[in-house]
Amino acid sequence: MQNKVNWALVIGGGVALGIVLLVILAALFLYWGRPATPVAVEPGERFTSNGEMIYYTGVNAEGKRIPFTAGPPWLYMRGGSCVTCHGEDGRGGVPVMMDTAIPPDIRYSTLTEGEHGEGEEHPPYDDELIKRAITQGLDPAGEPLDLTMPRWQMSEEDLDDLLEFLQTLE
Repeated sequence: MQNKVNWALVIGGGVALGIVLLVILAALFLYWGRPATPVAVEPGERFTSNGEMIYYTGVNAEGKRIPFTAGPPWLYMRGGSCVTCHGEDGRGGVPVMMDTAIPPDIRYSTLTEGEHGEGEEHPPYDDELIKRAITQGLDPAGEPLDLTMPRWQMSEEDLDDLLEFLQTLE
C-alpha cells in the first residue's frame, strides 16, 4: 500500500505554522522592544542625588533615560543601569547575564588607586579617564573595554554627578 502525500495540506500547514510563529515573535518584539518609560521619581524621594539615581536606574533626575551604544543585547530591550552589572556596592564580580564578561570593581578608590582585574595592565584612572571609560569604553591606556560595557551618552553634569556618587561606594 502506498501512502500519498497531500502536498496542499503539508504546504498549508507549514504556512499556518509560520504565521503563528511570526505573530508570537512580533508580540515578543513589541513587549521587549518597547522603550523604557522614564522613572517618575525625584532624587529627594528615593535617591539622595542625581548621580545615585543614574547609577541605580539609568535615568537622570529630569526623568530622561540615558542613551547608550554597545552593552549586552538585553539592555536594549529592558533597559538597565550601572547597578545591573556592577552591583549595589560597585564591586562587580558576577558574570553579565547571557554573557561571560565579569564586570570589574568600579568603586572610585579601586579605580584611582590602580587596582585591576585579572589580566588587566594599565595606569590608574583619574576623573577624566573614568568619564572616558563611561562614555567611550576605553581604559586608561586607551584600550577598548569589553563590549558588554555600554558607552553611555550623558551630559557633563550627569557625568559629574555620577562620578561624585561613585566616590561614595566604599
